[in-house]
Amino acid sequence: MSSLPGLSGVPEPLENFLAMLASGRDNALLRFSLGNEYLKQGNASSAAEHLRRAVEFDPKYSAAWKLLGKALTDAEAWNEALAAYQQGIAVAEGRGDKQAAKEMTVFARRIEKRLGLKSSD
Repeated sequence: MSSLPGLSGVPEPLENFLAMLASGRDNALLRFSLGNEYLKQGNASSAAEHLRRAVEFDPKYSAAWKLLGKALTDAEAWNEALAAYQQGIAVAEGRGDKQAAKEMTVFARRIEKRLGLKSSD
């Protein structure tokens, strides 16, 4: 595989991750990395697809839940994003990851306001 950017039309890190996936390496970290790269490229729907797989592989991967919520928010899939953040908050709290839980709570509240589910902050 060429390391020259743009040769395949796919950015190099993404190209490398896709090659790993094609070679049979499939795990939570690889799917998280793919999701992150797709988000960087502005492709929220592909990002969400890989991040869903990441949390299927490892349901306690709070960073993947957080990024899945962001991808779904970027895709304007508000209800799905809210559900991802809520699951991520539960996971983060269960693992003692207070900062991640706090961040996802802020994002979830923004979505709740957008959906008219809560009037208080």
